[in-house]
Amino acid sequence: MAADHDAEQRPLIFAQVQIEQRTVVRIRPVAIQPPSARPQLRLRWEEKKGPSCIRMTNVAGAMVSSPDSIDLVLRGGARMRAKLSRACPSIDFYSGFYVKPSKDGNVCEDRDMIHSRSGGECGIQKFKLLVPGK
Repeated sequence: MAADHDAEQRPLIFAQVQIEQRTVVRIRPVAIQPPSARPQLRLRWEEKKGPSCIRMTNVAGAMVSSPDSIDLVLRGGARMRAKLSRACPSIDFYSGFYVKPSKDGNVCEDRDMIHSRSGGECGIQKFKLLVPGK
């Protein structure tokens, strides 16, 4: 009986386990033809107002278009330009970069970063919709 009484007097101890999951989305660079292999009529893209966020599952490929921007090819053929907060010269050094999407599955301007494989990172300042120019 004394053992049962001692068990009632001891405080209960609760433990909590937290499981974290990390997702890294690697963007595969799109091959670019050398200028000599391109057709004479080169398509020019115009920038229009874009969304503030893009679903990561919609991104099919990407390419570095300049030191301060990355062009994204979306499923369905639409194109977006991610304007970076500053020039990111190391972004294409190892021919690739990655994005860590947040819990909502989106990559958003003024929130998310583009990470180069060499360790640098640049913030996404703005998304622009790319449409064929005249």
